[in-house]
Amino acid sequence: MNEQEKQSQLNHQVGQNNVQIFGLDINAPVFITASVSITLFVVGTLVFQEQASVIFGSLRVWLTTRLDWVFMLTCSLLVLFCLFLMVSPLGRVRLGGTEAVPDYSTFTWIAMLFSAGLAIGLVYFGVIEPVHHFQHPPFNMTPVYDAQAPPPDIDDPNTKAAWDMSFAAIAFHWGLHGWVGYAVIGLALAYFTYNRGLPLALRSAFYPLLGKRVWGYPGHIIDTLAIFATLFGIAPSLGLGAQQVAAGLNYLFNIPATNATAVAIILLITLIATASVLSGLNVGIKRLSQVNICITIALFLFVIVAGPTGAIFSSFFRGLGTYIVTIVPFSNWVGRTDSYFIHDWSAFHLAWWLAWGPFVGSFIARISKGRTVRQFLFCVLILPMLLILLCMSTFGGTAIHQFLTDGFTGVMDSVGGGKQELALFKMLEQLPLTGITSFVSIVLLIIFFITSSDSGSLVVDTIAAGGKFDAPVGQRVFWCSAEGLVAIALLLGGGLRSLQALAVASGLPFAIIVIGMGGCTWLALRKEEVD
Repeated sequence: MNEQEKQSQLNHQVGQNNVQIFGLDINAPVFITASVSITLFVVGTLVFQEQASVIFGSLRVWLTTRLDWVFMLTCSLLVLFCLFLMVSPLGRVRLGGTEAVPDYSTFTWIAMLFSAGLAIGLVYFGVIEPVHHFQHPPFNMTPVYDAQAPPPDIDDPNTKAAWDMSFAAIAFHWGLHGWVGYAVIGLALAYFTYNRGLPLALRSAFYPLLGKRVWGYPGHIIDTLAIFATLFGIAPSLGLGAQQVAAGLNYLFNIPATNATAVAIILLITLIATASVLSGLNVGIKRLSQVNICITIALFLFVIVAGPTGAIFSSFFRGLGTYIVTIVPFSNWVGRTDSYFIHDWSAFHLAWWLAWGPFVGSFIARISKGRTVRQFLFCVLILPMLLILLCMSTFGGTAIHQFLTDGFTGVMDSVGGGKQELALFKMLEQLPLTGITSFVSIVLLIIFFITSSDSGSLVVDTIAAGGKFDAPVGQRVFWCSAEGLVAIALLLGGGLRSLQALAVASGLPFAIIVIGMGGCTWLALRKEEVD
């Protein structure tokens, strides 16, 4: 019996060890540990909100200042690993075997991975981050924005340098170093599931290292951590999205933008997401992702046409060029004097991306059968960087141009004055059809909200059920509800600081796990080449 046949014999072992109770079909150690811990977390955070706020605030600072090197080094090593796979002969390996064909068209596949992988972050940070980096450029460059002074000369070298560096920072945070966690986890799971016949669970990727022990407690620990990371990684996005939706409703309809409004939004969207996840991957999630990508394209095309088209494409190409020549300095944390930028932005972003890795990687793996390793890595790593930079150049480049040419300070004041949720709407305020585009932006946020929640709960349910795709309906409802409750607890128990702290904390264990997954994938792919 060869190794593949041995692994095929084990592919149902997790499921056979499942427990059927109260209509559920669960891997008991994983489900019980994760569900009880998350329940206690939600209750404790809601009961002790003030204490939670202090703890979460301190936790975020400690992790990003003391362990920034962990996140920076991990993502840099993974980028080198993926780029090597793309150009090596191993890139020809097809997920699912030589005869496998994709389950989804390329457009639908890309739409689904974008909807799951970007979520609310693209819309929330699309204006905020470029403008912030323009105001406070990395590497201790001279700031070019002063609220008390007139706008600087658009042709001034310092202004151009700050503009270019702001979009280079975007490419660093949202490009290769961001998506690489998704790529490595997704590739590992897709390969071991479709080529080696193992369950779609993170433990499966460690079979070359742990052997049959992956079906025991080492595997239970890995899958439990994956559930924690997924829920605590998604919840901050849901909280930030709820705050921005509330700000948009206040901007358009004068509805109070309070925590109560944000909680009501989370509850409503959780109900819609539950209905979507119950309809299955090929109905609710697939259709919403297609609608989502179409609305996104329409909104960005409108801003490109109605806004400063030349400045938008200039931001894209100059930012991309600056990123290419500064990717090594951006990746370095030794001897840097711009500690604020590293700790508050780079370490935070990369940790958050790693926290999302189990969720998005699992989801992408589930929909990527039939793609070659090279195709997979290009569409999950290179293409997103280019599209995200173009999207943020559209939003952020328009906002910066409005300030430099028209002297409009609405966006600058929102970003610098602690009202970041209004930045997108302030930018759209200077373009035609403001009411319509602002409303469309709110709709886009809500759909991103839904697709994040439903695809996340689907992945968590699969992990908690030992890799099964067809777990009972009640389990999906439970995990979808848990995501909403965690977001509410974090929002009430410290607001933005709590949301950010849990995102960073969730990414820490996966800085180690994802390195192990990459090593195991390398060992397995080399054997595939021999076979």
